[in-house]
Order: sequence, then structure tokens, then C-alpha cells
Amino acid sequence: MQALIIEDEYLIALAIEDALIELGYTTFAFADTVAGAIEAAGNRCPDLIVADHRISDGTGTDAVKAICSGKPIPVVFMTGSGEEVLEELPGAVIVLKPFSLPLLEAAIKRAIEHPVQHTAVR
Repeated sequence: MQALIIEDEYLIALAIEDALIELGYTTFAFADTVAGAIEAAGNRCPDLIVADHRISDGTGTDAVKAICSGKPIPVVFMTGSGEEVLEELPGAVIVLKPFSLPLLEAAIKRAIEHPVQHTAVR
């Protein structure tokens, strides 16, 4: 299972990867910019996206909205900016930082039940 991690803090991205490995994810793409996230998803559409809201050149929320047009994808926002995410994507699945493995696992289950439908940016 492929996961896309959109996070601009390297150590947090590695911690997320470690947690996802424990949950059965086997391949990963990493992005720290909106453009990088869109490119990574274009190379291989992920089975799961874990995204921070505030990243170096914009928001992970903007990246999520632009990824994999036409394919619903489970998305977990791991952020300290949960209210901002909910303003843009009501009903988004959010895990506040710092996270724990049980919280992430529960969030992924919710995200799988309610995947986000993406719209391509052209």
C-alpha cells in the first residue's frame, strides 16, 4: 500500500512513515510543497494521504484538493491547524500533533470510510 506524506518537517515525516509501516503501508512518497505533492501523486496515486495543513509553499489542504482527479482517496490531516482545515474541507479527518499510533490508526479507519474526492488543478 502506497502512502503520500505531505509534511515539511523532516523528522515528523519520518515519524509518520514509521507509524504507517507499523500499520502495513509498504511504499511511500514524500512532499514538502504543494507542487511536489501533486507531482508525487501524479507519478503514483496513493492509497492514503497524510498531510500537514501548513507547508513551506502553501497548504497541504490545497495539495489534497488537487490530487488524483476522479479517485476518492483516504486523507488524514496531521496538523496543529485543524480548524483551518475544517473551514476548507468540512468533515476532514484530523489528528492533532503530536500524534500517537492508536490515534493515527483510528483516523485512517475513519478516512477509509469517508475518502476525499479530489478535483484536478489544470
